[in-house]
Amino acid sequence: MRQVLYRTFAIAAKEVVQLRRDRLTLGMIVGIPALQLILFGYAINTDVRHLEAAVADQAGTRMSRELVAAVEASQVADVVARAQTAEELEVLLRQGRISLGILVPHDFERRLADSDRAAAQLLVDATDPVLLGTAQGLLELELVDALRQPPADPPQHVFEVRAFYNPERRSEVQIVPGLIGVILTLTMSLFTAVAIVRERESGTLEFLINTPVKRSELMIGKIVPYIVIGLVQVSIVLGLGYFLFRVPIRGSLLDLYIAAAFFITATLALGLLISTAAKTQFQSMQMTMFFFLPSILLSGFMFPFEGMPRAARYIGELLPLTHFVRMVRGIILRGATIADVSREIWPLVAFFAVAMMAAMLRFRKRLD
Repeated sequence: MRQVLYRTFAIAAKEVVQLRRDRLTLGMIVGIPALQLILFGYAINTDVRHLEAAVADQAGTRMSRELVAAVEASQVADVVARAQTAEELEVLLRQGRISLGILVPHDFERRLADSDRAAAQLLVDATDPVLLGTAQGLLELELVDALRQPPADPPQHVFEVRAFYNPERRSEVQIVPGLIGVILTLTMSLFTAVAIVRERESGTLEFLINTPVKRSELMIGKIVPYIVIGLVQVSIVLGLGYFLFRVPIRGSLLDLYIAAAFFITATLALGLLISTAAKTQFQSMQMTMFFFLPSILLSGFMFPFEGMPRAARYIGELLPLTHFVRMVRGIILRGATIADVSREIWPLVAFFAVAMMAAMLRFRKRLD
């Protein structure tokens, strides 16, 4: 029994020595819990405020302007655009430029005096049920007192809420499109994160160095097969989501695959950069997970992006998953075209260019 304990503790002591020599693992031991605590405690907030909104004030009266002022004073919404008709508000919703549309009709003051119907309409992008709940609860509750003035009392409900794209508040409708990006982030970055390391460990890297293959050709050749694999994964998740969870597909599949291709190439470039920095396959997996966790929490996949502090949103804008979640939800749920979500493509292109250039430079240093 004593010999068994001795051998067991000897192995344990050896493992401790190896951990002390592996600085990356020690950093992960401390960094991951700290990162989770900071992200969940500071950056995650379901009390959403300052939703981007557009107003179509067809009445143009003092009372309608007071309504708009009350909307902004509530801090639930910030008016960032103006429209003339309900159709223009719906276009802005489909493009993802706003989360909230406020339609004030021509007969607003007459409706305000009529307690049997709502005085204005609230058009809400309900792809995220949290935003719908915020709009229905906070906005309507706070504006009732703001508009109460003699001699006419406001109607029982100031707004008639019109929920677009997910009126039933089905969570799977929100989750499945974003889950495509989460799966691609993990698999694509992990596949290429071990690419260069695997070549080095297997001894084939020296062979590649001695061939006429340029480093740019090597890097691009590494990611091309995984682009196809990523598109296959998109098809699998999309098909399962449609048949198992009845997630509607309102946009073009071609537009979806184009958006996915941009996102996949950006994520693969990140994986290559990790691969040039890691010394072992285990280290490359650790680095991938260290990037994967903030991507999930700060991209708007799990929690509303609008509810995050300003600093967290700045960090989230640097993550490829943030832009892909917006694109894929826009195309699948809102029926947006690739042109409607084109402003989310350029950050992916910039991320790919920077990550690929950095990976090539680091790989060149290793060749030297």
